[in-house]
Amino acid sequence: MAGKGEIFSIRNIHITVEGKEVVRGVSLDIKKGEKHALMGPNGSGKSSLAQALAGHPSYEITSGEAYLDGKDLLEMDATERSLAGLFLAFQYPFAIPGVTVANFLRSAIKARTDGDESVLRNFRKDLMEKFKLLEMDKVFATRYVNDGFSGGEKKRLEILQMAMLNPKVAILDETDSGLDIDALKIVSNGINTVSSSENGILLVTHYQRILNYVKSDRIHVMMDGKIVHSGGPELALRLEERGYDWMKRFSAEQIEA
Repeated sequence: MAGKGEIFSIRNIHITVEGKEVVRGVSLDIKKGEKHALMGPNGSGKSSLAQALAGHPSYEITSGEAYLDGKDLLEMDATERSLAGLFLAFQYPFAIPGVTVANFLRSAIKARTDGDESVLRNFRKDLMEKFKLLEMDKVFATRYVNDGFSGGEKKRLEILQMAMLNPKVAILDETDSGLDIDALKIVSNGINTVSSSENGILLVTHYQRILNYVKSDRIHVMMDGKIVHSGGPELALRLEERGYDWMKRFSAEQIEA
């Protein structure tokens, strides 16, 4: 069960994909108002953890516990997790031909707010404000979701969705991948704008560069399906300087030194 002040808590999570265990006993806690970064090399299990927590059927959580604002996440299906306030920004956002961005978001917000008319009345105004925040042309409202979008446009749309839905906890799976420096700054500004004292963010990334703009309270390093070390923001700088092999070679005491 989550402790006092924790909006997101996972305990000893194990995950298998096609019979192979890819996450082996991961635990972490995020309090309201906190931003955490989950770092690690390719194949360490970061994206598998993100997908499983969001409820992807190909990723089986075989043991462990997970709580979102005190509610048992693992008792919910993917839709229920979203309605409860969990958001996943995809590493590889997919297109939905025939569904416009505006209709997609309106339907999502209607479901999330149980059809609250006061929210829906302000939908268009809020949407235009978020387009401005992410520096996206308002014509995107009438385009099909991610259909023909560039990589950077897809990532901006993911953060725009987060801004519109205002989730309790957002898991951002390598949102920085494929972004040039200007797009990275825009996306980071969007993340920081949505972040508040009432929500939590778990930012999954390979690199330290996004952490120059999105300041994280805690850094967790994942290797071979486990979190092998956690620390403050300075840990990301050491990883950028020394690489992940450095962490493999040394004990926790030597890493802290």
